[in-house]
Amino acid sequence: MNLSLIICTYMRPKPLTRLLESILIQGVYPNEILIIDGSSDDKTQKIIQKKEYKNLKYFKVSKNDRGLTKQRNYGIKKCSKNTDIVSFLDDDTVLYPNYFQELKNVFFQNKSIIGVGGVAVNENRWKLKKSSQKYNSLFFYCFDNYVIKEGLRNIVRNIFGLQSNLPPNCMPSFSHGRTYSYPLNNKVYEVDLLVGMSFSFRKIVFDHIKFSRFFEGYGLYEDADFSIRAQNFGKNVIATSCKLNHYHDPSGRPNQFKYGKMVTINGWYVWRLKYPNPSFKSKLKWHFNVLILSCIRLTNVLKRNKGKQAITEFLGRIFGWLTLFFKKPKVML
Repeated sequence: MNLSLIICTYMRPKPLTRLLESILIQGVYPNEILIIDGSSDDKTQKIIQKKEYKNLKYFKVSKNDRGLTKQRNYGIKKCSKNTDIVSFLDDDTVLYPNYFQELKNVFFQNKSIIGVGGVAVNENRWKLKKSSQKYNSLFFYCFDNYVIKEGLRNIVRNIFGLQSNLPPNCMPSFSHGRTYSYPLNNKVYEVDLLVGMSFSFRKIVFDHIKFSRFFEGYGLYEDADFSIRAQNFGKNVIATSCKLNHYHDPSGRPNQFKYGKMVTINGWYVWRLKYPNPSFKSKLKWHFNVLILSCIRLTNVLKRNKGKQAITEFLGRIFGWLTLFFKKPKVML
């Protein structure tokens, strides 16, 4: 299977270089690597030119094609006609040496799988369950002989009965599901949502759909939107053997107010994409989740040097929530 890797980048030359170095040592190497650069300077281009990377093609896009959604669609157009799998990686990730080998294995072994997501090892907090220990369901989530300690947001949701009863990355009828990924046990789990830091799809999907223009700009939750629409063509899975590290480089991110507004409005959008006609109970649970999670974000004001960011994002979330009562975005199926 021919694999095309698309890396969309913006003002992150050093993180991108770390990713490319991890690709060089892969046991299975991509047939082509497309760098889609939306940077407003030439630092990324210069740093790439310092070393020869096999099968790499560099594209500097204009301001009109800048933004994650636009850059991803731009990259798809540049893929080889012989491509079977289109893989996307965030520019601030670093791969384990067998990432692409494991990725191809998953697609090869099950033809009904249309999308595959990887797992960030440095963010994975799952532990094997201890038979001698009892786990309070308010504070721990147990799954497949593994356990993970709940964060504050999930503890509060457990207390108020606002928690999902579905596995991670599966969207309940009120949208707010678990986002813990899965234990590092080399299993494959069927899900609704794949994370854009590391997801791949069969090329045939892009013959029918593209990344939605609704998310043009920073593109928060554009990966969720695409994952849901891709399910019309097959299964989405998370392959825990596809390992990488994700470092969340802060450069290139929007201001906290805009980010908070997107959390709410874009979150509403993908919820209604999956569930166009939710029940009244599901609607109530969605709104209560928004308010509770916004207030929890506000508690970060107590953290040193994080107070202003917390307040700004809280205001953005609440502004987005109030906006929905007067103007709801049109969901593009």
